[in-house]
Parts: sequence; structure tokens; C-alpha cells
Amino acid sequence: MLALAERLSHYKSENLTCRPVASGKLVRVVGLTLEATGCRAPIGSLCKVETMNGDMEAEVVGFAGDRLFLMPSEQIVGVLPGAKVTPVTEEAGLPVGMELLGRVIDGVGNPLDGLGPIYTDKRTSFHVDPINPLARKPISEPLDVGIKAINGLLTVGKGQRIGLFAGSGVGKSVTLGMMTRGTNAQVVVVGLIGERGREVKEFIEEILGVDGRQRSVVVAAPADASPLMRLKGCQTALTIAEYFRDQGLDVLLLLDSLTRFAQAQREIALSVGEPPATKGYPPSVFAKLPALVERAGNGDENQGSITAFFTVLTEGDDLQDPIADASRAILDGHVVLSREMADAGHYPAIDVEKSVSRVMPQITSEEHMLMSKAVRQVLSVCRKNQDLVSIGAYKPGADPAIDSAFTLKPKLDEYLQQGMKESVPYDMCVNMLKSMLGG
Repeated sequence: MLALAERLSHYKSENLTCRPVASGKLVRVVGLTLEATGCRAPIGSLCKVETMNGDMEAEVVGFAGDRLFLMPSEQIVGVLPGAKVTPVTEEAGLPVGMELLGRVIDGVGNPLDGLGPIYTDKRTSFHVDPINPLARKPISEPLDVGIKAINGLLTVGKGQRIGLFAGSGVGKSVTLGMMTRGTNAQVVVVGLIGERGREVKEFIEEILGVDGRQRSVVVAAPADASPLMRLKGCQTALTIAEYFRDQGLDVLLLLDSLTRFAQAQREIALSVGEPPATKGYPPSVFAKLPALVERAGNGDENQGSITAFFTVLTEGDDLQDPIADASRAILDGHVVLSREMADAGHYPAIDVEKSVSRVMPQITSEEHMLMSKAVRQVLSVCRKNQDLVSIGAYKPGADPAIDSAFTLKPKLDEYLQQGMKESVPYDMCVNMLKSMLGG
């Protein structure tokens, strides 16, 4: 018995006692990447790098032999050759709780709004295990987002992941702001990733507004933040949304944008030597996209839901861009914003013909689906025959379908347009659609 106790005591002293962590030194700085030797740390862990201005945090993003590749979470300033690099043994975690509502934080949870520290009793890891797909609740009921074009023709379900595809300056941010004010979700989590600093403040004060901010959490990692901070910002937004979902709440997650997430990962991957594959994007980008998107959605029977809108920037309005194409394949639908409609003053500039909600048949009635189909047919007929009507080559009465479509078009345009601060409930959207189509 004594021998066993001695062996257990020896085992504890050898294996469970916290040992001092060996520090290394900085040997090379290439672009945004730091290289260190003399210390051991797993990928994804944090290290403290000594600088002239104090310690700087960096994350291990790769290694080669005995060298660690580190990506700092801030600008590289005051770093000297041979600087001390110390691995961090314990992760502080991300603060979560109801105290986050109404606050603006950066990519790792630090407050940016000047309202003081965030005091919460709970912290969670940035790295979470994926949910068993068979444990998720099915998408069975619609989510009201307050926009007529989406509620009536592209109905979104609780737990759906949908993309908002558009070029720059077409109204993505305004459309997201309309959703924050019009949704019946209990909590809204907004991720502003890679945006201009001016747009971040404008979104919070002008578009989100005081009422929308009270039930929202904003995660901001602007364009001048490091690639690691932009990457972390997306993961932080998902982690916060997951916390509220686990409390049984319905969450609306608005992540602007998924393209900036991919670009941040591309910068990190290329800096550590990963070869580019598709138009400059390395393979790890296309592996991380579904890993991020799949974190949203429904929880189990005792949890709530995360309905996510991921904006996707289409360079030159090209929907075949690698990120746009990959995103469309892993999302449950897409809403396309048209530059042509925006130039004509049609807001929100939602191109219904090019958009689709893949779960709409599961969450709406047959009558609602027929009305949506009828509207799509009217829009298609008008688009195909617009040139003939404009130049006077079409004579009224030649085709009843064309006559009916162009008679209904002005009412349909009025239905699809909506003021920036206007919000229309889901039931009213359906009734307006029914009234417009004559029952």
C-alpha cells in the first residue's frame, strides 16, 4: 500500500505539477510573420513577444523544424532581433454573457465603445467542437427580418445560413441594418470584419441605431487590423452567437463579410509558405470556410437557433469569383443585390430572379410558394420583353401573359422597394403579396 502511494505521489509530481515554460527568441521577421526558436507551443496557442513598448501577443500559425511561425494580433512595432518569446500556458478565453448586449468589442473581446470593462462570470474558448448534424433541430419555422422582398419572396427559416452577395456600394450594410431593426430574433450579433473605420461607426450610430443596439453585440475588426484579428473577429462573432443559442435564444448573426475572412486567412497562409491554388487562394481558405459556416444553425431540442447572413463581396459583380462560388455551395441560399437596380434608385436592390432560399418550401404554405413563383414569372417575362416594349415593337394584346406582366410590374416594384427605416412584419408581407396578386 505504501509503495502504491509512493508511485502515485511520484506520478503526480512528474506529470501534473506545472513546470516553467521555456522561452525562446525571435530570429526573423518576414512581412507579417515572426519566426522564433528555442520554445515549443502547439498551433493555435498564444505567445508573448517582448518589444520596446511592452509585450505583444502573437498566435502560433505554423512551424518548420524547430522554428515557430507567429502571427501578431497587432501591428509589428518596436520588435528587436533576439527578442524574448514566451508561450502562454493558459488561455484567458472570451467573455460571454448578457452583459455583452449593447457593447462593441474587438476580435478578441476587448471593449471598443469606451463604456468600461466588460464584467462577466463566464468565459469560453475560441475553439469549439462541431455539432453532430443529426443532433440539430430541423428548420421548421420562418424568421421575420422586416424586409418585404425577403419575407414575402425569399423567406428565411430559423437556423438557416444564407449569403448576401453584392459588389461594393450596392447597399449591403443598409440591408443588414434594416434586418437588425425589423427582426423578431431575441439577440442580434453583428460582425464588421475588414470594413473601413468610418463605416463601423456609421453602422453603429446611424444604421443600427439606439433601439437596435440594445439587443445587439457588435464585433468590429476594421480593415487596418491585422489578418489574425480579422480572422479572430469572425470566430468571436460565431462564439458569442453560439453562447446565446445555447441559452435557448433565437439569434440573428450578421457577418460582414465572409470574403474578408477568406482574405485574412489567405494572408496568413501565404506568409507561412502555403502555395496558392485557385486565383491566389491557398487550399486552407476553402477548408476554413465551411468550418466557420457550419457553426451557425439550429442547436438541439433544448437550444435556440442561429440564423446567419454572411455577406460575400463579388469583385466586379462577378458571381463566379472563387469565394462567391465556394460560399454559394455551402450556404442554404443566397440573396443577390443588383448594381443596376441600385443605380436606378431601387432599394433594397434585391434581384429576386437571381436569389433563392433553399428552405422556403419547408417553412411556408403551398399558397405562399405559388405566389412567390408567380412573382418570379412576372419578373422574368418583363425582363425578357423589356427591350421590345421600350422601342415600341410590341403591340398590346398580342400576348396576354406579357400584357398581364407589365400591368402588374408597377405594383410589384412598389412592393419590392422599402425605406431604410421602414420595417414590415412577416404576416403583413404575405398579406400584401396576396392582395397584390388578387388573392
